[in-house]
Amino acid sequence: MASITTQPEVPKPLIDNTGDDPTCRAPLVLGDNDFTSITDKVTSIAAGRPPISWWIAFGAALSLLSFLGALIGYLVTTGVGVWGNNQPVSWGFPIVNFVFWVGIGHAGTLISAVLFLFRQNWRTAINRFAEAMTIFAVMCAGLFPGIHIGRPWLAFWLAPIPNQMGMWPQFRSPLLWDVFAVGTYATVSLLFWYVGMIPDLATFRDRCKNKYGQFAYGLFSLGWTGSSRHWHRYEKAYLLLAALATPLVLSVHSVVSFDFAVAQLPGWHTTIFPPYFVAGAIYGGFAMVITLAVPARAMLNLKDIITDRHIENCCKVMLGTGMIVAYAYSIEFFIAWYSGQHYEQAAFLNRALGPYAWAYYTMIFCNIIGPQILWFKWCRRNVFTIMFAAMCVNVGMWFERFVIVITSLHRDFLPSSWALFTPTWVDIGMLVGSFGLFFTFFLLFCKFLPVIAMAEIKTVMPQAHDIVHEPGEPHNPDEHQADYRPDRPITETEGH
Repeated sequence: MASITTQPEVPKPLIDNTGDDPTCRAPLVLGDNDFTSITDKVTSIAAGRPPISWWIAFGAALSLLSFLGALIGYLVTTGVGVWGNNQPVSWGFPIVNFVFWVGIGHAGTLISAVLFLFRQNWRTAINRFAEAMTIFAVMCAGLFPGIHIGRPWLAFWLAPIPNQMGMWPQFRSPLLWDVFAVGTYATVSLLFWYVGMIPDLATFRDRCKNKYGQFAYGLFSLGWTGSSRHWHRYEKAYLLLAALATPLVLSVHSVVSFDFAVAQLPGWHTTIFPPYFVAGAIYGGFAMVITLAVPARAMLNLKDIITDRHIENCCKVMLGTGMIVAYAYSIEFFIAWYSGQHYEQAAFLNRALGPYAWAYYTMIFCNIIGPQILWFKWCRRNVFTIMFAAMCVNVGMWFERFVIVITSLHRDFLPSSWALFTPTWVDIGMLVGSFGLFFTFFLLFCKFLPVIAMAEIKTVMPQAHDIVHEPGEPHNPDEHQADYRPDRPITETEGH
């Protein structure tokens, strides 16, 4: 009797969904996925063993986090003299890092809240880890002002509460503005992130085999049963939190920019800083989203959910905000020239021609010249060019903060008080260690929490919009998507 041999199943290539055909809507979820397969993919990340790449990345991140903890201990026991800060550069690497990390979190709030209110369905695949990125970036940002004050055990003096000296904080101090702005930002972003996860945490609770995991997921899912009443309350709360979070995208980094703009120092005292900082924060935030999304979707096998279209849309947002940043760079020099103020003119000439000109031109290349490759579609579809552009922006946005802080401080009004700033190994180590803090929490999030918003991604799939094939009926993806209108409400007749 002849044996029957079966050919190994060849995985189907993913459909190119980056085109813009006006006759049909591009699919946002690729492959032969349905509601069950989406749930299986996401829950299997937490239930199964992580890939070896996750362990390697987690080991490296945890090592950097340990290094950061050791450096903070060294700072507290020795004093802030271990930094390169001096007079007049009293704001060194800590405040540069603070402003950098606050900016990183902006893309998460934009993707979560603003794009949700504008009904941009492509956000559903990347909003969850972008929200997590916001939380972890704010954690990194809040660390640096706390240790910059020199006596971190007295950091509660920054809070608007009476202390043992019977004195209230100075409400006209920009440092107190940061406490309110970053504190509000962290609170609302954390609530928005957590509320959005409740239905998915309930799914993890029902799929988890470990009793401790069942207890933890059940505790944080708040007794979710999926009833109509629960969904009604959830959607209303999510919408209200999105409406509250939207002004934060504009306000938080505007308040951070006031730290500089309210000063009389040349190079800082300018009214363009609030919109300039907000655009730069969104620019750097989307670069970090791409930096996380490209390796994460490969490591966790999520390429059919986080598709090329999502990455390309992020690249387009980067291009738009990058043009705003380029305009801000050029208009700064025009304002300095038009003001006729020789102190202001000297400050900007010092940026381009002074001892820190290397940092200025690094910023120009990384933020303006390097990302221009994203104008070409083939570059927006190539992993290496995308990562090159994203890493350029990550580096460039840090150097932007360095240029603003250091070059304005090291030469002020009096030449007798000029001094150069040279970072020490502790400065550089804390910058590198802060990435360890960020990536450690992000990798733990990827392993133990739903990295994809399952409840939301299912709403943009064709199965959620009355497009159901009878058994045996051939499935035509193009026809399937031609009638797919996620923004079209289902009528009462169709609902029945």
